[in-house]
Amino acid sequence: MGKRATPCSRRKALRVTVSVIRRIASPKKALAGFAVAAATTGMVFAAAPAQAATPTSGSSAQAVAHKMIPDAAQYNAFSKIVEHESGWNPAATNSSSGAYGLVQALPASKMASAGADWKTNPATQIKWGLDYMNSRYGSPTAAWSFWQANGWY
Repeated sequence: MGKRATPCSRRKALRVTVSVIRRIASPKKALAGFAVAAATTGMVFAAAPAQAATPTSGSSAQAVAHKMIPDAAQYNAFSKIVEHESGWNPAATNSSSGAYGLVQALPASKMASAGADWKTNPATQIKWGLDYMNSRYGSPTAAWSFWQANGWY
């Protein structure tokens, strides 16, 4: 039979683990070390629930746009413009003009009219872009036609 851990040996293991954790620079490693120490000593702890992330990737921005633009032809035209303008990068910045975001608003601060989170929220940028395309050209498909003829919109 193996040796049974005594309360004294558990405390010693915990002290050793705690001293190791203090030496580790990475918070993730320290958390993992704590989890091991907690499991070793029989401690119980609960994790906090995950926070919802703001969509920032191109694919999530596309999913948001698809929900906001249910008409396939309008979505496709909007998508083609955004692909050409920013590659679906909500933080895309034109270094020479200062145009910013999915739809390359110039000046970028115009998008504040759609929401205070215009710098980071693709949905706000999409809303502003749709409003712009609808007010200036009548629709995303008309904006895409203009873009094809001129290389800008």
